[in-house]
Amino acid sequence: MKARNKRIIFILIGLCTVGAASAMITKAMQSNMAYLYAPESVMAGEVPKERLVRLGGLVKKGSLKRSDTSLDLSFVLTDNRGHEVTINYDRILPDLFKEEQSAVVKGKFDANNRFMAEEVLAKHDAEYMPPEVKDVLAKEHSYPGKKSTPSNAATTDKATYE
Repeated sequence: MKARNKRIIFILIGLCTVGAASAMITKAMQSNMAYLYAPESVMAGEVPKERLVRLGGLVKKGSLKRSDTSLDLSFVLTDNRGHEVTINYDRILPDLFKEEQSAVVKGKFDANNRFMAEEVLAKHDAEYMPPEVKDVLAKEHSYPGKKSTPSNAATTDKATYE
């Protein structure tokens, strides 16, 4: 075999290796992404079923219901415009979780169309509201400081949540 043919084969093997590695990295990153949706998007049917997503909004006053015998609980996320989503959770809530405060939940809709949360993130102080939730609520005209960034931008960080 000539040196030229060996170089071509070496380059082709290198390109295939780089392509395969890129495909694996892209697939791994896509599985870790969770898009942020507002309750309005859920009511409109825009949220994919059985796929990990994040929902952001305010915890409705009086909606927190705990089980007497287990960690199971439910609460309602709202955008204060009549759009509400009931969240089911079976773990301990963060200490800073309160009604009438902003929260972001990560989870998915099950086959019965119930949102099963894997993680609940609560805000840190009375002044701070997560940028994603602020954008979602501003889009719904229920919170001042409207921004033009899309509310369903993909993120993988937890920012300042617990």
